[in-house]
Amino acid sequence: MASSLPLGVRESKMGYYVRFLATTDKNVPLIQIEKYLKVNRIGVYLEIEDGDENDWYQAAVKNKKKEVIAIMEKNPVKEGLLGEEEIEEFLEDVEEYKPESAVNWLKEYLPTVKVIYAFQILNPIHDGDGWQIVDTIKEKLWNELGGIFQADMEGFSNTDGYHILWQFSDNVDGEWCMAILDGNEWIKFTMDLGNAQHKIAFQEGRIPEDVEIMK
Repeated sequence: MASSLPLGVRESKMGYYVRFLATTDKNVPLIQIEKYLKVNRIGVYLEIEDGDENDWYQAAVKNKKKEVIAIMEKNPVKEGLLGEEEIEEFLEDVEEYKPESAVNWLKEYLPTVKVIYAFQILNPIHDGDGWQIVDTIKEKLWNELGGIFQADMEGFSNTDGYHILWQFSDNVDGEWCMAILDGNEWIKFTMDLGNAQHKIAFQEGRIPEDVEIMK
């Protein structure tokens, strides 16, 4: 799984979200997430705001200073609920982006999503290990459920956690783990998001020249 954000996207505001989309609605109790954080020696506090430890729907994620760095929500994709609305919005939104192969793949994958875990990112996340905390929670959910990632002003990943759809802002920069669909196979590589030629090739569904192919 790629780390949270490349340069040019890190200065989050109140409305910024990252999400994990799973195709199974198996429950992951909050206590399991807390244990995983402890195993990884990450000091964090999870405060339930809706539900209980076994069946939660919203929780505040706090750092060691007990500052709220993110609000974590679990939104089932069911008729009339927010999760269903988000999937419909994603299906409409991806049509405007590239590469086309990723758009087509997402149009098949998104309707199979059963639950969306949404993290509203708050400014204290930039203090200390805030991003590591959120990434570790996402990793636990990914290990338990499998699925894909999405981030505002960034795009979507495939099920291996590699970035597949370009939704970055124009000032984005930094090395990033990407994937292009070749038939039924994802070709994985790292590229410089600030390199104009790399960007053009990726959006056209081609492997950029002079990039490191990953096995």
